[in-house]
Amino acid sequence: MTSPRSAFLPGLSASLPIIMGYFPIAFSFGVAATRAGFTPLEAVALSLIIYAGASQFLALALLSSGAPVLVSAFTLIAMNLRHVLYGPALMREAGREAGTRHAWAWAWGLTDEVFGQALGALARGQRFSEPYMFGLGLGAYVAWVLGTVVGAFAGGGALDQWPALSAGLGFMLPALFLSLLLSILSRRQLPVIAVAALATVAGTLAISSTSGILLGMVAGAITGLVRK
Repeated sequence: MTSPRSAFLPGLSASLPIIMGYFPIAFSFGVAATRAGFTPLEAVALSLIIYAGASQFLALALLSSGAPVLVSAFTLIAMNLRHVLYGPALMREAGREAGTRHAWAWAWGLTDEVFGQALGALARGQRFSEPYMFGLGLGAYVAWVLGTVVGAFAGGGALDQWPALSAGLGFMLPALFLSLLLSILSRRQLPVIAVAALATVAGTLAISSTSGILLGMVAGAITGLVRK
């Protein structure tokens, strides 16, 4: 990922596809939050502090339906446990020489899409550097927060005249993440993906969608470790 100090701007530039995906989705989150009864400042605070993408929509549904705060918090934590694995997985690909002095800061920005983009850069032979990660993560974070600001202050009725657009925005996050991962897909990863997919489908059908996601994560991680 180029030399350390010159890598921030390339990282920021690499975040452009993520920015293009994040801004409209964050806009719809801001709109949905105000429609659910949150103030614009509360909606923006959710993006500033939680910064959990699709899970923020789940938080809206839970909190607006009267679910206890602790239940909502633990549900979101369970859905986002996969992020704990992103840092170690990225550093494993980066190699032992990769610096981690400021990992406590840039690792906070390891969303699905940032992780996928960083992993893709390593797979293409670029050298790891922390400034690159700061640039990549900062671009994504600013786009998400700014999109939320615009959507929240636009108001809850901003998308009422475009129901198809509102429905389509829900597919943008998973589509963006899948496109980033497919760009670095190799044959040796297919068994891991297959096991994770089967476990997710089975868990979703047998228990719930949240359980399916968790089972898929665990099954994929175990399969990946065994194959190593």
